[in-house]
Amino acid sequence: MCKYINQIDTKTKFIILMHPKESRKIKNGTGRLTNKSLKNSEVYIGIDFSNNQKINDIINNKDNECYILYPGLKSISLNEEKIKTDKNIVLFLIDSTWPCSKKIIRLSKNLKDLKKISFTSKKISEFKIKTQPNSYCLSTIETTQYVLELLNNQNIENLDTQSIENFIKPFNKMVEYQLNYVNVENKPRYKR
Repeated sequence: MCKYINQIDTKTKFIILMHPKESRKIKNGTGRLTNKSLKNSEVYIGIDFSNNQKINDIINNKDNECYILYPGLKSISLNEEKIKTDKNIVLFLIDSTWPCSKKIIRLSKNLKDLKKISFTSKKISEFKIKTQPNSYCLSTIETTQYVLELLNNQNIENLDTQSIENFIKPFNKMVEYQLNYVNVENKPRYKR
């Protein structure tokens, strides 16, 4: 899938917190594709990030305004509210299943005080080979693409439309490849 990646450079720094179960999966999962597609991103693998010095340094840096993408009653809806800051925006994304995400949030004391952001989308995931728990759930790369669009609309990012559209290309090719493989595997085999 690497040949379909068109790296984009963002003002926003993306920190991808990947659950170990995700990291053990194939190396072209949506969190890894997201990381490879964003120049200004880093991946950290774990469940409890409370004592992760690098993450704590990012959070405690007075020049950073840190957010975590996670729904909640007090979360800032990017559809309705603009992020207002003069600091460097750092956005933490969790790459895992919903139950594992909840565990990461519960155990990682350093993430609990971060401002939460969220969004509302009518988009349905194109992850046709994987069942999402709810219709509004998107993969990590689909979520990131949507967030990039919203940040672009707020003039926090200055990305061209084509770059944002191409951002999802490796994911689409991965799904296409997997669907083709499933179709080949399910075809009856005939002897000649």
